[in-house]
Amino acid sequence: MSKLVVRVKILPFDAETNLDEVSKSLSETIPSGMELNAVSKQPVAFGLFSLLIDFILDDSEGQMDKLEDFLGRTEGVGQFEVVAMSRRSVQIK
Repeated sequence: MSKLVVRVKILPFDAETNLDEVSKSLSETIPSGMELNAVSKQPVAFGLFSLLIDFILDDSEGQMDKLEDFLGRTEGVGQFEVVAMSRRSVQIK
């Protein structure tokens, strides 16, 4: 089955939200069939940062809904937006 790479921008719930804790929580509670591939902090404005996270998902029906439900239930996540999605290329050795 092919895989998708989904890049999500996550804004914190409020200015006091610790994004390191949010990232840790996401990596520890991620649903089966998904991987957290890369995490980076991006400046937004006035000292506020967002998380830019690449998730790896199975390319099957319902996976995006499952990811969105997971993000919506995670403490510290205020808003999120899918900013990019593509098929994961096969690595040639």
